[in-house]
Amino acid sequence: MMTRRSSSVTIRDVARQAGVSVATVSRFINRNAPVSAEVAERLNQVMTELRYVPHAAARNLASRKTRVIGLLLNNLHNDFFVPLLNGVEAVVRKKEYNLIVATYHANSRNAMPAPIGPHNTDGLLVFSDGLVDEDLANLNASGFPMVLVHRTSPPNLDIPSVTVENIEITHKLVEHLIQVHGKRRILFMRGPLHQEDSVRRENGYKSALAANGIPFDEKLVLNGEFERDIAFQVLNDFLSNGKQVAFDAVFTGDDDAAIGVLKALHEHRYRIPDDVAVIGFDDLGFAPFLNPPLTTVRAPTESVGRIATERLFELLENQSSNGAVVLPTEIIFRRSCGCPA
Repeated sequence: MMTRRSSSVTIRDVARQAGVSVATVSRFINRNAPVSAEVAERLNQVMTELRYVPHAAARNLASRKTRVIGLLLNNLHNDFFVPLLNGVEAVVRKKEYNLIVATYHANSRNAMPAPIGPHNTDGLLVFSDGLVDEDLANLNASGFPMVLVHRTSPPNLDIPSVTVENIEITHKLVEHLIQVHGKRRILFMRGPLHQEDSVRRENGYKSALAANGIPFDEKLVLNGEFERDIAFQVLNDFLSNGKQVAFDAVFTGDDDAAIGVLKALHEHRYRIPDDVAVIGFDDLGFAPFLNPPLTTVRAPTESVGRIATERLFELLENQSSNGAVVLPTEIIFRRSCGCPA
């Protein structure tokens, strides 16, 4: 049985410990009037320490009358989220629950708390770095049901998670460029800093270079952020620089960034794959329709969303749902790496 907050903790306790009025706490909880950043930060800290959940939300959580789960993302900027949301929504609809999707820039540590959580949902799916480890630890300590999506649990927390295999598959795909197509200068597009998928794909990239006697060159690493516009801009700037570094392939990090990479290469009159081979990751719906069709890694993104949501409902139904699920991935060969159509 999940541990809930103590029913003895009241809004007055929060106000007293934070040194503010009950009305101020109410305004902060209901977001119907602004409070200063300093007060908001202090209230966040006190509510976490006391494991306080507003009364209405606590009653709903106990009775399950909200019938709402939340999906917390850091952005909704690209096509990757469409199959993920499809997987989540299919399970939510089957269970006759509602879904709230919200974005939150946890790393900015802004004064406002996450827009979804114990106060308005029965449980939470947290995508990637949607919450920092400290926030995850606090929610986990309160017994709030959570499943992590596209990241594994911080050490010692044992929060259930669902992600995909990144390292071995990236190693194999980069090694394919080296051994089959003779590529030696492979440019790597990083995703967001510290994001687990990006870090693990970089590990696979580096291990493939090392296994084939190719030194890692930091000058061949650009920050594409897993976003097409950013990937286009950074590669365009790289290609426009008179001191550009020679390269003969690009691992774009993900398929969305591949769109920007291909655009920049085309504008600078590179022939793909004759001059530069290009590979992606995810196998999103548009990948076969790019010019040329994109060699990539097929990740079961919809299944990630579906399985993560099923595991969250296991928690809501007081079933055991510990551990990490890592779904397999596979390479899809198309013309952008140099393979036949």
